[in-house]
Amino acid sequence: MTAVSALPATSSPAGGGSRRRRPRWDRSAIAFLAPALVLSIGFLIIPMVAAFVYSTAKIAPLSGKITWLGLENYATMFDDPVFYRSLLNTALFMVITVPLSMAVGLALAVLMNSVLPGRKVVRTIIYLPLVISGVAVGLIGTFLFNETIGVFNGLATSLGLPNASWQSSGIPAFASLVLITLWIRVGFTMIIYLAGLQAVPQELYESASVEGASGWQSFRFITFPLLGPSTFFLLIMNVIYSFQVFDTVFVLTNGGPGVATEVLGTYAYKTAFGPARDQGYGAAIGVVIFFLTLIFTIVQWRTNRNRDETA
Repeated sequence: MTAVSALPATSSPAGGGSRRRRPRWDRSAIAFLAPALVLSIGFLIIPMVAAFVYSTAKIAPLSGKITWLGLENYATMFDDPVFYRSLLNTALFMVITVPLSMAVGLALAVLMNSVLPGRKVVRTIIYLPLVISGVAVGLIGTFLFNETIGVFNGLATSLGLPNASWQSSGIPAFASLVLITLWIRVGFTMIIYLAGLQAVPQELYESASVEGASGWQSFRFITFPLLGPSTFFLLIMNVIYSFQVFDTVFVLTNGGPGVATEVLGTYAYKTAFGPARDQGYGAAIGVVIFFLTLIFTIVQWRTNRNRDETA
């Protein structure tokens, strides 16, 4: 008893030698986290805080003089018809593109996961828009949807069909945005769903086949439920993209004709850096985009967590 009590508190009972107590965290983690933290603070946290501050002020375009207005910029939105139209276009853009891109991406992922000749080539073609910038995709869109020399109107003319006013009419212009966005987002959705499909155990399909389940029943009761995490991730990412869409709209339609395709991102940019140069009001619109995205993400997160707990 005396010998045991004489041992140091950090001694190992088995080996009898002293062992240094491991720290609760490794200091080398700071070296690994530092670059990401510095970039996040410099290019994310500080701009966000500055946007909140500027949204309560009016900044003179030339002198840079700041006049504090409180919540006046936010009150201005209630009487701004262009803001309401931008908000409506953003919501409509999200409602159309998110379900369509996820449904088409899932269908293509199922197709790519099966035996398909040349599927690597097809997969590359579908994924191609993600490796080029949104500005480049928008420029490709201007070539495709140009009313005079565009590919689609040329194809319609050769088939004897009437040309569409892709750039001078609101509905066709909005449709061109939806089509280009689907081209961009379907590849990303397909890759995520394809990774989810390849993680589904084949034993489940074999058991279902032995039980006499049809292909649709296997998809409905095995594939689709097990793709729940992928669906949740894609839903969040696609909704965030819809609220923050800017480059494609700016290059392809610039919000026109009129304000038919104006979204919150392009309206905030034009307000802050266009002829008006009202950076305070532009920052306020950016803050609204941030809170809309945050609220939707929180709602989806809590809904998904409650569903998992119930399951």
